[in-house]
Amino acid sequence: MSGEASVDAAIARMYAEHWISLLRLAVLLVDDRQSAEDVVQEAFAQLYRRWDRLDDRGSALAYLRSTVLNRSRSVLRRRRVARGYIPPVMPPDASAEHAAVMREDRQEVHRAVSALPTRVREVLVLRYYLDLPHSEIARTLGISESTARSTASRGIALLGQKLKDLR
Repeated sequence: MSGEASVDAAIARMYAEHWISLLRLAVLLVDDRQSAEDVVQEAFAQLYRRWDRLDDRGSALAYLRSTVLNRSRSVLRRRRVARGYIPPVMPPDASAEHAAVMREDRQEVHRAVSALPTRVREVLVLRYYLDLPHSEIARTLGISESTARSTASRGIALLGQKLKDLR
């Protein structure tokens, strides 16, 4: 298999195995499926362009997670800037199928997680949604493992308080 074909095959395999979990991560961060799909697609495109520069092919998933986090931050930054120039638009009502999937209790948790500070939200999503160990969270976010642990601990307490406030 030629070099380009093996890269195509490796990335296609990663896409098939990890697309949905990366999409879920992005949705939790940007709170919009269309933007999340764009973020994940751009992350895979960037991985493809930079594949030859990866020192360790085993770190490709961590690279993708970091890229999704960084691109999600960029989406949120652009939204913040845009809100300064245009009036807020009310989102359309959720579809019946979306409402069926997102029962009220899940909606409360989602609202509470969305209200958390960005770094805390990222750590909690990586830890409890993707079930990553603190060491992997630290590598993904570029922080120390102890910071990942303490942020997760403080985040759980803050999330509990936010959930209490929503009820």
